[in-house]
Amino acid sequence: MADPATRFAAGDRVRALSVDPSHHTRLPRYVRGQVGEVLDVQGVWPLADDRAQGRPDPRSEPVYTVRFAAHDLWGEGSHWVTVALWQSYLEPVGTQERPEEQ
Repeated sequence: MADPATRFAAGDRVRALSVDPSHHTRLPRYVRGQVGEVLDVQGVWPLADDRAQGRPDPRSEPVYTVRFAAHDLWGEGSHWVTVALWQSYLEPVGTQERPEEQ
């Protein structure tokens, strides 16, 4: 099976999906629904959610390093928080919702 195409590139603005699945997920609650910026594409990796559920042939997806402003996540902080997120955890965001550069 061919690797899935990447939807995002460095510099793209994305929103982490606001979901609460009944199974294990590597999508941290503190970034759900938040807007961040893709810093890097880490390649294609087996989806952790599928592996945790014991699926014999987990789907593979691109994984991205995404940064979020700490003050957007917790209401304070002038630093960035970086998280590795699978493609299916993300959706594109228009330029009107760009986080402020610090």
